[in-house]
This record gives sequence, C-alpha cells and structure tokens, in this order.
Amino acid sequence: MRVELHNICKRFGSVQANDDVSLIVEAGSIHGLLGENGAGKSTLVKILSGFMTREQGSLQLEGHEVNIKTPADAMQRGIGMLHQDPLDFPPLSVLDNFMVGQPGGLFTHRREVIRKFRQLAVQFNFALDIRQPVGDLTVGERQQVEILRLLSLGVKTLILDEPTTGISASQKDALFAAARLLASQGKSVIFVSHKLEDVDELCDRVTVMRQGRVVGNLPIPAPDAQLIELIFGEELAPPAKNSTCQEGVALALENITIRSDRLNIQVNHLTVQQGEVIGLAGLEGSGQQLLLQLCAGLLQSSTGCLQIKGIDLTRQPYQTYLNTGVGYSPADRLREGLVNGLSIHEHVALKTSSQGWFVDWKGTLKQAQTAISLFNIRGKPDTKVERLSGGNQQRTQLALLPVPLNLLLMEHPTRGLDIGSTLWVWQQLLARCEGGTTILFTSSDLDEIMQYSDRVIVFSGGELSEPIDAKKLTVERLGQMIGGKLHYDSPVMAKRSTKHPAKR
Repeated sequence: MRVELHNICKRFGSVQANDDVSLIVEAGSIHGLLGENGAGKSTLVKILSGFMTREQGSLQLEGHEVNIKTPADAMQRGIGMLHQDPLDFPPLSVLDNFMVGQPGGLFTHRREVIRKFRQLAVQFNFALDIRQPVGDLTVGERQQVEILRLLSLGVKTLILDEPTTGISASQKDALFAAARLLASQGKSVIFVSHKLEDVDELCDRVTVMRQGRVVGNLPIPAPDAQLIELIFGEELAPPAKNSTCQEGVALALENITIRSDRLNIQVNHLTVQQGEVIGLAGLEGSGQQLLLQLCAGLLQSSTGCLQIKGIDLTRQPYQTYLNTGVGYSPADRLREGLVNGLSIHEHVALKTSSQGWFVDWKGTLKQAQTAISLFNIRGKPDTKVERLSGGNQQRTQLALLPVPLNLLLMEHPTRGLDIGSTLWVWQQLLARCEGGTTILFTSSDLDEIMQYSDRVIVFSGGELSEPIDAKKLTVERLGQMIGGKLHYDSPVMAKRSTKHPAKR
C-alpha cells in the first residue's frame, strides 16, 4: 500500500517534534526512517498509526486522503504498528493474544483462529507454541506474535518501531525475512531505526530526520559517512581507545563459584588491572550477568575469595561494595537503573539522601541542573525519567554514578542508543578509565566488544574462557567461541558448568 504524509506538524510544549515533515512510502517497499534518539521518528509513525493526532498536514493512502484519529481508524485502513515494547497481555497465552481484535469478539471460533494462526506462523517461519504464556517469551518471540496478529487483521502497511533492540541475532534474521516477504506480497514496511547497519541490510530507501525535520531521502545502499552527516549534521569519529591499564590490581577472584537456577559458574582465577576494560561476550543467559552481579555484591559466591583494590569483600553486604567504590549500571534502565515516576531532580535528591537524613532541595536542584548540562541530557530537572529517550535515560544513569569509582560494572551500556549517544557514552567511560576506574561490561554487539575492550572473556552456556587480548581476536573467532568453541586456540580459566533444572 502506498502511504503519503504531507507537511506533518506536531508540538509538545516548547518542543517541535515534527516540523513540516513529508514522507512517501511506495507499495512493495521497505522504507527506512533513520535518525538519532529524539529526532521525531516515533512521533511521526505514531501519528500515522493513530496513537497521536497531528496539528497540521495530511495523510493519503493509495492516493486518497484519510483522517486517522485513533489506532482503530488506522487498523481499519490497513495500518498496523509493532512497538518497541510489544502491546500485549503477558499473563495470557499466545493464542489469546492473537485473538485480540479478531472479528466476532467473544464468539470467535477458536478452531478457525488456531488454523489461521498456524497458517501464518508456517508462512513466516515463526516457531511459536499457542499454549505458552506471552510473559514467558523473549522480546523477539513477542514481536512475532504481534506481527501475526496484525497481519491476520488485514494490515497492508506494517510499521516497525526500533524492532531490533533487545532481540537475538537469529530473531533479527527472522524479522528481516518476514519484512522482505511482506514487501514481495505488495505490502509496505516502514522501518524506524537509528542503526545504519540494519537500514543498510534491510531497506530499499531511507528518509533521514534531524531535530524534527526531514534532512535527506536516499536510495539504499548509501555511504555511511553521508548518512552520519545527515543524522548529526557533522562527521563523527569514535573515541580513541588507548590502553589505560595502570599498576595495581583492581579486581581479583580466586576459586569462585556462582550458582543460579540454571548454571554453576566456576572461576578459578581472574585478576583485572586498574583502568582496564574487560568485555564479556556471549549469548544472553550464558553467565555474564551473574559475574557482574557477583562483582557488584548483588550475588554471593559459595566458595573462594573476591577482592577489590586489595580489600576482601567476600560475602560482604551490598553497602560495603558501594562504600568501596563499586558502581553497577543494569541493562533495564527503567526497571532497575532508574525509578519510574521520579524526575531527574528527585533522582539526584534520592542519591544525596542516601548519605544523610535530610534533603537540601535547593542544593540538589543545582546539582541536577549541573548534571543536565554536563551530560547533555535533553530534559529539565522536573522531567520524569520515563519521558526521556533511551539515550537520555542512559546519560541520566551515568550522571548518577559516583565519582570516583574503583570498579564500574555495566550491562549493555549502549543498547538502543544512536551512534552519537553511543560515542558520547564511550567517551565518558574511557575518561573514567584514565582516572583509574576499571570497567567490566556486557554487550551483544561484537564490534563494540572488540573496539573498546583491552581483554575479552567469552561465555558459552556457563563456561567461560581465559581473558584474551582483544587485539588478537577477530569477529569470526569471537563468534566461534560464543558458539561453543571456547578452547579455540586458548586455554580455559573455568571448568564446564553443571546445569540444574529450573524451579517449578
């Protein structure tokens, strides 16, 4: 279906989210919508899908002007949107979620719905169990359920809003294959992203937005340098990664055992130098998070010894780790890193109040203003953190970390961030390393692991490799090790784990 948006305008207070935006998406094509966090991409597609109303401009479908005011209006006209966080009902089964919105309501014939679901699942090669609760699925599998539901309701234009954030490589491959199949059927796909590599791999054409306006419209492939300059208005270069290792051991583990419901991880010996960056590579759930949580004091080892800067912290309480200069930044920013419903100012005050009984609200307001300026957070002191973009939430998390730190532990420090925010985050992290902070971080981006690590530890099913000099690794070798070939030209530092059955 051909989709046209002409001269769309949308304002939120003093912020012009969409400023005279026009976009044409041809039938049978995959059209990328590219830009940094906060460029206005999501606002535009929410207007098209009926989740927001435009203040100015017009919408046309197949050459006919339409007025879309609600998501129901959009669905009736064949427009469906897959949100970054799928809009589903986690306690209900896959089948029950698929049935939402189906004609017939409560009187829908379940056998016919099951037949339709299985037919679509086979067509798109999605392996889903109709009886499984959606809450037990991965993000990628939840996306698949929602895509099948939207297609069953007659969607002719599918909007994918930042769909590759937080899904595995195999799930991304399945998603891209589904998008290509839809385009081959004459449907149109709008792919909203900030990732150049995803747009380059999937799209036929790309529209670039910056600060609420369209700044470019190009066929794909297009030079990365040209796209980056359009997105940010300037060329960007990654921060230089020079070895920041200093004399002195920052972290030492001896004969450590970490037990979870699924895995036993044994670390015989590990020492990390002050100022060193250690990348933890592996598939999700292979043990990286357990090691980080152990070093943060959130988990305890049943054996061995853990020392930070020569201080024995084995089985000490979490507060002792904080007092020793350990910081932890979790992957889920809103659930674990920040407090949903609190403003930036209130977060600064909360951090300050942990050091005493009373809060100096005037003083903490100045601190919040300083943090917003220093970390270039696009918000105000009274802005609720859930209203911030992913990049600005990450900047806020960094602003709340104490200075100095001996050990900084980070899960996916740049997941969901645009290129500019990613480079900015690593500039801040490497500056901390120069000041003596040691960093351990996980990432699903192998290039990020390779680029910023001094040494890399590879995890595979609870087993982990000896730390390897990042300069001696290639992406191919790293991928093989993640796939289970941990002994590939390298001795191991850990015994094979024992898997336990999950609790029932």
